[in-house]
Amino acid sequence: MSHDPASRPAEGSQQSALKQGVFLHTGWRSAGTWIWSRLRALDSVTGFYEPFSNVLADLSLADVSASRPTLTSGHPPLAAPYFEEYRPFLQEGARGVAGYRKRFGTDRFSPVPDAEFPALQAYLANLCERAAGQGSVPVFKFCRSSGRLPWLKRAFPQAMHAAVLRNPASQFASGWLLNQQWSNPFFVAAPFRVLGLNQTEPLVRQAIEICGVSLPPVVAASDDAYAIACEQYARTAEGNNAYRAFVALWILCALRMADGVDLMIDVDRLGQSREYAAGLRAGFQAQTGLSPDFSGARDLVEETRRSAARMVGIDGRSMRAVHSAALKFLKAQSGTDAAFIELIREKMVLANELTEQWR
Repeated sequence: MSHDPASRPAEGSQQSALKQGVFLHTGWRSAGTWIWSRLRALDSVTGFYEPFSNVLADLSLADVSASRPTLTSGHPPLAAPYFEEYRPFLQEGARGVAGYRKRFGTDRFSPVPDAEFPALQAYLANLCERAAGQGSVPVFKFCRSSGRLPWLKRAFPQAMHAAVLRNPASQFASGWLLNQQWSNPFFVAAPFRVLGLNQTEPLVRQAIEICGVSLPPVVAASDDAYAIACEQYARTAEGNNAYRAFVALWILCALRMADGVDLMIDVDRLGQSREYAAGLRAGFQAQTGLSPDFSGARDLVEETRRSAARMVGIDGRSMRAVHSAALKFLKAQSGTDAAFIELIREKMVLANELTEQWR
């Protein structure tokens, strides 16, 4: 820190302008957990994992210690259990994180906040206030927030909203291979569930139709029942349809990112460029005062290339049409930034290359 008196007002102004938290908006299998873990490793951070996860509805103090990565998760080792930071919000002999509601667990894509949002906002505000009261910066890692990103930006303008973007082929392949290897259908089922529970929204219906998605032919009595039906459907889902569903959800989430985030994290570049990793660190430093180390990022694009022979049950060559349709959908939305459209076009070109070898 400079000791030049002339610089002190500017430094004070910069300090007051720093964002007072990080909302990390990610998708399933986007490498968001690893990015979050790099922020969580900082002494000044309280890292809340998946604050919308339905696991939190039944979590108990006794469960916390066991909430660690498993072979079937594909996640990196963590220094502390996933849900360690929720201990102050749990009561001995009871289940459920204070303020959490199970309906938070389904992402929504309506243009205006739903009836649950005031409770959701109060829940997140309570987590933020607890961390801030301890002199810590709250960092949230979401997988169920992208549809609600505009709502959250308006509700929490004091936080930095960062979005994680990974090309759709690599992201889908990560979940598809986990299903093949460990019979874990969650990541294949998730797009069907989110799309199905939001299909009355015109924008979602348009994405479903333009990507040619066939949803599970069920009418469920509840969100939970529909989730179960989607997992059953995913176990025998035709591979091409599963990928189309994934791309439909991916482009909807990308569209929400296009509304404007404070920082875009390109996972594909992160593992390929030390310069980009250093620049990302500087971006966090400038906006939040946090300085996470991303130098250990893996080249996930190359890993997708190496796993191509294991991607069975999908005609990769036919996926070019899906990528093209999704990009066309994005371009048709008014007000979308040209530079962002170009970024998504690059992701689709990369996805064309990666899926070419899938059979």
